[in-house]
Amino acid sequence: MTVMLLSRPYAACLAALMLLTSAPVAAEQFTIADNTDLVGDARSTQASHEDTLLDIARRNGLGYTEIKLANQGVDTWLPGEGRQIVLPKRFVLPSTPREGLVLNIPEMRLYYYPDSKGAPQSQTGATVQTYPLGVGREGWSTPYETTRVTAKVAQPAWYPPESIREERAAEGDPLPKIVPAGPDNPLGEFAMRLSLPSYLIHGTNRPWGVGMRVSHGCIRLYPEDIEQLFAQVDVGTSVRIINEPYKVGVKDGVIYLEAHPHLEEDAGLFNNAFNQIVERVLARTQARPGRYEIDWELARQVLEEAHGLPVAIGMELPAMPETVVAGEIKPIPASGMQLQLDDRMHETTN
Repeated sequence: MTVMLLSRPYAACLAALMLLTSAPVAAEQFTIADNTDLVGDARSTQASHEDTLLDIARRNGLGYTEIKLANQGVDTWLPGEGRQIVLPKRFVLPSTPREGLVLNIPEMRLYYYPDSKGAPQSQTGATVQTYPLGVGREGWSTPYETTRVTAKVAQPAWYPPESIREERAAEGDPLPKIVPAGPDNPLGEFAMRLSLPSYLIHGTNRPWGVGMRVSHGCIRLYPEDIEQLFAQVDVGTSVRIINEPYKVGVKDGVIYLEAHPHLEEDAGLFNNAFNQIVERVLARTQARPGRYEIDWELARQVLEEAHGLPVAIGMELPAMPETVVAGEIKPIPASGMQLQLDDRMHETTN
């Protein structure tokens, strides 16, 4: 995954530009249909003359990396007037309990299940809200933990850890021991503390960093997103921080694979990525009635491209027809139709 590094003066100018050119929008809330794992719809928009991909991303509730992955080859700063831009607004839900907050770090996306406050997970009409994230850069990775919200603070002051103060001093940009609330505070206007020491979910005064690996481990949201989330999330809400670059889901009998690049430092965890995808597909289909047919070569292609868009890789087969034999109704066997693995499934795939 490419990490975008900008000089501090240029980054400050870019942050100011984005505040002027990107109108804040409320996050969308999706209804989760019964027995389905997908929400949202495939969309696109046309770039105007003054647009950058960063403008389009924020305007549509997306982060930098996900809009770049979905629009490979499109210039970040000058996509071009009239250029059709893919908006990755369809999501396979992570394979976690649908409750509280779920932060999928390689996807750089947060899922919030507001109906999980005492409501059954299978309840018809359950909803999910999803927001793009900025996450910890390499060396300051956000840990994969299950934690909870312990406090909510509006207009927070920032007490930079000594390690960060030393780093900034070495760069010639020393920090005070306390950064008060205001435009220079990197926590933005709202912060939620976690039971995981020293980690926060907070806003930012540099919204261009949402969808990038630029933080010291904390989770950043667009200012408008943290304001909306802050008003809804209760102290005590569960927070699952997960590492799920490959998501498998089923909707209307169709199996989808959504692949994102894993973090560089997690490469060892995904040496057998294709095998892991096979296991996820099998676990998801075997948990449901029916038989499925999978295009495994297409699944390999989706893994290799890792563009973050859900792709249909298989489908549920129709029920076997019945015929009358000697006065009895018997099923006609469908030879070779059941889901099976061939030797290629067991090869090591990067």
